[in-house]
Amino acid sequence: MALHAFAGYGLELEYMIVDRHTLAVRPFATRLLDQLEPVVSSDGTRISWSNELVAHVVELKNEQPSARLELLVAGFEAEIARANEALAPEGARLMPTAMHPWMDPATETQVWPHDEAGIYAAYERIFDCRTHGWANVQSMHLNLPFANDREFGRLHAAIRLLLPILPALAASSPFCAGRRARALDQRMVFYRTNSDPLTTIAGDVVPEAVSTREEYEERILKPMYEEIAPHDARGILQHEWLNSRGAIARFDRNAIEVRVLDVQECPLADVAIAAAVSSVLRAVWEREARLPQSRNTLDTPVLSTILEACVRDGDRAGIGEPSYLSMLGYPGRPCTAGELWAHLIADCPPDAPVHSPMFRDVLDVVLDEGPLARRLIAAVGQDVSPERLREVYRRLCDCLQVGRVFSADDS
Repeated sequence: MALHAFAGYGLELEYMIVDRHTLAVRPFATRLLDQLEPVVSSDGTRISWSNELVAHVVELKNEQPSARLELLVAGFEAEIARANEALAPEGARLMPTAMHPWMDPATETQVWPHDEAGIYAAYERIFDCRTHGWANVQSMHLNLPFANDREFGRLHAAIRLLLPILPALAASSPFCAGRRARALDQRMVFYRTNSDPLTTIAGDVVPEAVSTREEYEERILKPMYEEIAPHDARGILQHEWLNSRGAIARFDRNAIEVRVLDVQECPLADVAIAAAVSSVLRAVWEREARLPQSRNTLDTPVLSTILEACVRDGDRAGIGEPSYLSMLGYPGRPCTAGELWAHLIADCPPDAPVHSPMFRDVLDVVLDEGPLARRLIAAVGQDVSPERLREVYRRLCDCLQVGRVFSADDS
């Protein structure tokens, strides 16, 4: 039976496997997954690991939606510890954040050779998967359910509206190829173009305005399938997961999967951000119920422009579109994305997940010091040398191991 909107939450967290000392990527996913059978956490949630496109990345997820986000933290943290214990004899460990800061994907990428290898081989044949946009991107996916077509339309509209400012909260990829990247969320810079020259797969990242499954299939999925067909004669990739927009409909499980969230330094930070996003989405959803005429009134290019600013500048991106601010219930003058998030979180009802005591300190750090990307830049400072990057990213690995939020001031 399909869950109603906001009745459950599904999270997918991607991590890279790296050498314990040098932090160079290591293609040990097969060895790790062979040792990690799914477990059932103390609250009855089944948690499991799976592979991704490349052999140095693994994904941690709850297999069934959890009714409360707080319940996921302990189970995820226990699994991180178990994975690191399994990797220790290999001289390896897990590393968080959305991009490896100096990986060379052209020489270090190994595409996953097992199970879904036919799918991955098709991606490799059609696209150049030995690039940052495919081999060096780790995200958190937030899955939110819908019970019927009406709920789908309302939820899709709310996600579409909030999606452009998500990087202001979650950007964690400010370094690439051993240098300071052009954007705080460099992962999203690569993500936007990784399926070029096929333009319908990612579109403008902000999904088109649609209200029903039929409309979604006609306006989003059909053009995508038609464009890839000449490159995919066997139809291996012609499924809804081919869609690379920032939020995609998963009708196979009655959920919308939000993808514009970099993975953070530890599960507590990821779940706290998921709580903030889902709480604000619900507030937008409730406003949509009162003002249905407002649905999808902003054109995709307007939202895409806001997204570009937040990808580049994170919390300091300027938000000046009056209609956008009005639709989010923000009063008055233009603001930064950070100021907008502070207002949206404070405006959530007292019983919203974002106000759980478990998340208060985490979100205070994010709102006060900026997203993880900004904290990483502050920690690295002007010395963007291999030694300094390794020192800071070792601290990140330690944060993941012990479940600690990263602060630029930590020694």
